[in-house]
Order: sequence, then structure tokens, then C-alpha cells
Amino acid sequence: MSHSTADAEPQEDSEEGLRARIEKLEGESQEILRQAERRIILSELKVEAVRAGMVDLDGLTFLDLSQVHLRDDGILAGGAEVVAQLRRAKPWLFSGASSSSVASVPPSKPSRQKLATEMTDAEYRIAKANIIKRSAL
Repeated sequence: MSHSTADAEPQEDSEEGLRARIEKLEGESQEILRQAERRIILSELKVEAVRAGMVDLDGLTFLDLSQVHLRDDGILAGGAEVVAQLRRAKPWLFSGASSSSVASVPPSKPSRQKLATEMTDAEYRIAKANIIKRSAL
């Protein structure tokens, strides 16, 4: 009988060790999940801040992240409102109103035809054929 109790003790120790390891891994997994969610929230807030015209994204440190959360579908809830509150509280962090596009309209220039001396042989043959076709009409 002493033999059977000796076998049970190492098994108990290994079960406790496995349970402890599982708890540790679950805790680490939850922490990694929280960090990933925080990164997603910060990324989405950066998008909202740029849309609102924030000049320096370091201003995001002024945001209260407890007011925003990710919904089940992965969409940020409360992000636009928090950025709007920050814009009212600290307007110097933002530029004037602008469109979503930062590109400006290119200046209009009259199109200039390419000179024959600037054309490759293939371009010259095509241009010459087009001129002949137009003059035949």
C-alpha cells in the first residue's frame, strides 16, 4: 500500500504545477489581449485626430481612454466624441478646418506638344501617321 501512495503524490504535484502554469499562461494571454486592444484603440484615435485636424499626435496623451472602447465588431466607440472634446478644450493642438484630402489642385498649364526632336523613333512614326490620317479627312 505504501507503494500506491508514493505514486499518487508526484501525480498531485504535477497536476498542481500544470494548473499553476495554465493560470499563468491565461493571465499572460489576457495581458497580451489588453495590450493589443489598447494599440488598436490608439490607432483608431490617431485616425480620428488626423481627420479632426490635429497638428501633433503627441496631443493624444491628453485623451481619457476610459471613455472609448472597441465594440464587438471591432469599431471604436466614442473616439470621435473624445477627440471633439479635446479640440474644444485644447484648440491649439488642431489646425483650421480642412477637407479630408491634403492634395492641392495642380496648376493649369496649357498642354505643350512634344517636338519631333524630343520624340523617340516609335513616337515620331505614330505622330506622323496621326497627322497623315487627319489631313486625309
